[in-house]
Amino acid sequence: MISVENAESYFKNKIGKDSDDIRKVWERFKDSCKETVQGEEEKENLFQCGVYDFTGEELFHLDFVRQFTVYEEDKYSRMEQLHCEFLFKPTDELNMLETAERSMDFDDVDDFFNHIENLQEFKIPLTLKPIKLEIYQNEV
Repeated sequence: MISVENAESYFKNKIGKDSDDIRKVWERFKDSCKETVQGEEEKENLFQCGVYDFTGEELFHLDFVRQFTVYEEDKYSRMEQLHCEFLFKPTDELNMLETAERSMDFDDVDDFFNHIENLQEFKIPLTLKPIKLEIYQNEV
């Protein structure tokens, strides 16, 4: 069973060697968002993108996020986020794209995914080659 603690390694294994194919990674990300994770009380997904210099270099970040809210003994413990983040060299077109969308703003997760797939912020990067994919999990 998937747990919050092993979600990152589970997702990395699920992606496998298709890490340069954004569409395939997105499809696997969507599937994994529907899977039950032991220890997770609330499901939340995010889609965010924009040009940032988090790494010391300005890059376009296309980030699919699964957020885990964890309770221990019926008390809030922590929130963790699993990021599936593609990085690109900025272009004039990418410099104009920035958004942050949350699944909790939609009736169900499929409505959220359909909304994301119709955004220019999602469609435009699909036509480009990313520099790399970073998959990591952190506490927020």
